[in-house]
Amino acid sequence: MPIYVRPKDITVPGELLAEGQYTVEGAAYILNKKVIAKSIGIVEISKEKGRKIIKVIPLKKKYIPQAGDKVVGKILDVGVTNWTVDINSPYTAILQATEVLPRPTDAAKIDLSEYLDVGDVIVAKVLAFDFARDPLLTVKEKGLGKVTRGSLVEIDPAKVARVIGRKGSMVKLFKDMLGVELIVGQNGRIIVISDDKDKELLAVLAIKKIEREAHVSGLTDRIREFLQARLKKVGD
Repeated sequence: MPIYVRPKDITVPGELLAEGQYTVEGAAYILNKKVIAKSIGIVEISKEKGRKIIKVIPLKKKYIPQAGDKVVGKILDVGVTNWTVDINSPYTAILQATEVLPRPTDAAKIDLSEYLDVGDVIVAKVLAFDFARDPLLTVKEKGLGKVTRGSLVEIDPAKVARVIGRKGSMVKLFKDMLGVELIVGQNGRIIVISDDKDKELLAVLAIKKIEREAHVSGLTDRIREFLQARLKKVGD
């Protein structure tokens, strides 16, 4: 089963990656037992329960909602019984009043802008999306709701996995070195929260560096060195 790429290689659309029995994930497909790249991306190769897996992580993409995704949204409009939410996607989301209000009530008799107004930023979860109707959101879970502090960063949704890192390694690096909290939306929006505004800004700069260099190998080490150098300058 020949394979023509290595981990961290950059693919181009239509490139032949391998031939034979492989499981594909991400931006790749199988045609006549040939694994072919769909887009520009980074190759990952792994084995799981006897399966050989080739995954292509796209370097640029539009965010398409999936049920269960955590997203960072912006309130676009306040209706009688719901809010319209921008989730950095071709699809505008709907947040029903019943997914916000703490107890059953007649939403038509209250002013929803008292809870969330145009321009407010929220962390939400995608409840459902099937292309036949707008995505439905909820904020009725722990860690969700209106964002009242921190800095908002927007990156290409294709780079979100690199900001999170393998098993959350990059998020942990930010917490350990800067003491900042990252709320990472699958839609390419990230909230950076810290009591130290200088470290909050440094985290923002580092996230944008991750976006620019997502295709580079050894990215975690590069970000660690970047943060160490910036923190040393602050200390000096």
